[in-house]
Amino acid sequence: MTTGLRAARKARGWSQEKLIHELRRYAEQRLLDVASPASLKVYISEWENGRRAITDRYATLLRPLLGITDAELRGDTGEVKPAASGYEELLGRIDSSSSLSESMVGSFLDQTELLRTMDRQIGAAGLVDQMNGHLAAMEDALTFAVLPGTRRPIAAALAGASTLAAWQALDAGAVERAWRRYELAKKAAQDAGSALYLAHAMGEQAYVLADAGRPLLAIELVRDAQQTQTGRQSPRLRAWLAAAEAELCAAAGVGRAPEARAALERAESLLPDDGEVRDPDMLSIFLDTGHLTRWRGNVLAKLGDESAMDALYDSLHNADPSFVRASAGVHCDLTQAHLARGELDQARSHLQQARLAANRTGSVRYRQRVELLTGRL
Repeated sequence: MTTGLRAARKARGWSQEKLIHELRRYAEQRLLDVASPASLKVYISEWENGRRAITDRYATLLRPLLGITDAELRGDTGEVKPAASGYEELLGRIDSSSSLSESMVGSFLDQTELLRTMDRQIGAAGLVDQMNGHLAAMEDALTFAVLPGTRRPIAAALAGASTLAAWQALDAGAVERAWRRYELAKKAAQDAGSALYLAHAMGEQAYVLADAGRPLLAIELVRDAQQTQTGRQSPRLRAWLAAAEAELCAAAGVGRAPEARAALERAESLLPDDGEVRDPDMLSIFLDTGHLTRWRGNVLAKLGDESAMDALYDSLHNADPSFVRASAGVHCDLTQAHLARGELDQARSHLQQARLAANRTGSVRYRQRVELLTGRL
């Protein structure tokens, strides 16, 4: 029975009628023809119950609409193993990877950067196919790269792309895919000998545990990340990990408030005052005083601290407009802060802005938070 489509639809809180509406709208925006609403109702029912196979034509529309992979759409988690080949083909692949030039690795990094930019502006849902193809190309190159000097730069590029893919999967509600992508990132980081990417992947993976209802385990993991080859971590990465610990402690409840505040102070002291947003060797992280101000507001809002308001409004007014999805988080935090003060009108206004940003980027994670906050109004 094909349950992938049903699971993806329900993760977004969509009825079958809502899926039909969104599918037709998505197709119309791209000047593509689809069946009538009545026919689609039959198709979707049969797709979800395994009585009809999803054709490639509709799969091409459903994957970016729902932000899922082809395997997730069809409910197939098995891996198709390539047919055995002879030595000649194997050596050809090895020779090709060994001759991989620096410009090709640079192309991998450029593609990751493009996908990262698109992700924060339009969301992850429409990038699933591109990201899967991008990772597959790098995994393939790494598989047939023999010597460490050839493997390390490819592995480092794969580690950075995998953490991006994992965060996109988490944002789309595909938690198992997110976990596996983080595991891939950690293995690639180890192959690259990169303490930075390894610690970063561990720190982000902690959010999967927190979202899954294991906040204490999440805190342990982010603290382990901070102890991973500490001497080789950059100050900006150490600040990022401390801020992540602060957020995870705050999310674990008021009993962890002192730990959250201490971690937040540590993050502020560690962040280099160099006017930069990213380290040249750690492009996966964006963190300067502006980003940390937003993070501070998030932590304080979770703790119910009224001083969160100043940090959040400062962040809202000075934020980089390209971080569209992040704005959903700021508006959620402001909703929470106004609720703590009993200011319901302001809370409703920010909640509406959060909903719009979450819908614009297709963020399942922020939609879920919006629904939780809606229940408090």
